[in-house]
Amino acid sequence: MALVPYRRRNRGDLAGLHNEVDELFDSFFRGLDRPFFGYKAWPAIDVAEEENAVVVRAEVPGCKAEDIDVSVYGNTLTISGEKKRSEEKKEKGYYHVESCHGSFRRELTLPTEVDQHKIDAEYKDGVLSITLPKAETAKAVKVKVKG
Repeated sequence: MALVPYRRRNRGDLAGLHNEVDELFDSFFRGLDRPFFGYKAWPAIDVAEEENAVVVRAEVPGCKAEDIDVSVYGNTLTISGEKKRSEEKKEKGYYHVESCHGSFRRELTLPTEVDQHKIDAEYKDGVLSITLPKAETAKAVKVKVKG
């Protein structure tokens, strides 16, 4: 049995066009959930509605508190920021530099009206916790039924 050498065919212009279209879709959908492509939006967010507040937790490891912006406009919460990390090692015989930079932005619709003047945000151990107290008009009122 003779071995036949494997030759990769040059697809030329068609391969270049294919790569450009892939890059176009990647840039358009960057930051969105795309489970059909295996991508997840970043940062991952958990939302919990409690009796008196809405609590949002976002995983943003590698960020600093001063690089994260939180804003509320109407019933939309926006979390944005920039991740900057650079690691440099100089030791005998080698030099190693590794950097990671990128920005993110997540917007989510809040399940109820919140009191924008009492919002609290805390960043600790890579987790951003935002407590959004419910507005008085959004809290449930118990009404006694007369009989």
